[in-house]
Amino acid sequence: MGLNAKTSEKIAFAFLGLAALTVAGFVLVILYYIVSNGYSAISIEFLTEMPRKMMTEGGIYPAIVGTVYLIIGSMLVALPMGVLAAIYLTEYSGENRTTWAIEMAINNLAGTPSVVFGLFGLAMFVKYIGFGPSLLSASLTLALLIVPVIIRSSQEALLAVPPEYREASLALGISKWQTIRHVVLPASIPGIVTGSILGIGRVAGETAPILLTGAAYFLPRFPDSVYSQFMALPYHLFVLATAGTNIAQTRHLQYGTALVLLMIVLSVNFVAVLVRRHYRQKLKI
Repeated sequence: MGLNAKTSEKIAFAFLGLAALTVAGFVLVILYYIVSNGYSAISIEFLTEMPRKMMTEGGIYPAIVGTVYLIIGSMLVALPMGVLAAIYLTEYSGENRTTWAIEMAINNLAGTPSVVFGLFGLAMFVKYIGFGPSLLSASLTLALLIVPVIIRSSQEALLAVPPEYREASLALGISKWQTIRHVVLPASIPGIVTGSILGIGRVAGETAPILLTGAAYFLPRFPDSVYSQFMALPYHLFVLATAGTNIAQTRHLQYGTALVLLMIVLSVNFVAVLVRRHYRQKLKI
């Protein structure tokens, strides 16, 4: 005898809840492992001093600043590009071969390994255009890396806006662009912010692209301009864990660096969540 509808529903909900708890459990275990191993390294000196003795002593201040610069620089390029591309694909382009080709290109870019983007950035921005190993080259490379994510999330946010909003605006004689700008975009901002959060998390944690386009092994100073090399937390962590330093002696520095990187990502995500909540409440008014 087959299961009735209520029993099947209870079993399905039980499996869904178990899956959610499993994911949450893994996240908590990872957080506990990083915090428990890295909290001893956190201090004012660790956060505000320059590294010394090939990064085995001192702080990680230049790496923190470099990571923040990367996030800001890449998002300044990727966010407008991704949102505008999503607007075109959602609001203006029809069902044709050109649109299909663009969609396929976006899907392929979203699945491309980050090291390939790093090689492209090395060939295009560092060598061909001539920016050299620099903050600008790394930011542009990371921007290309996260553009597909922002495009997809922005498309979903735009498609989630009820068509009645557009129809009511157009019925009042407002142009299509004004409708998009003043009606559709404000209603889709929460979804766009979600895509931005995903992009920020990926930018902050990528190592291969910045390794090939501008990150320095040991640079106890801040970048002078966008054409300067820089330190960044992911590469700093990679070097501490794998390079010629004494891994056992620098273990607390490794986890301390990972904890700081995690705190930066969570802080930026928290601000983005507040922005998303503000716009959601604004839409309900």
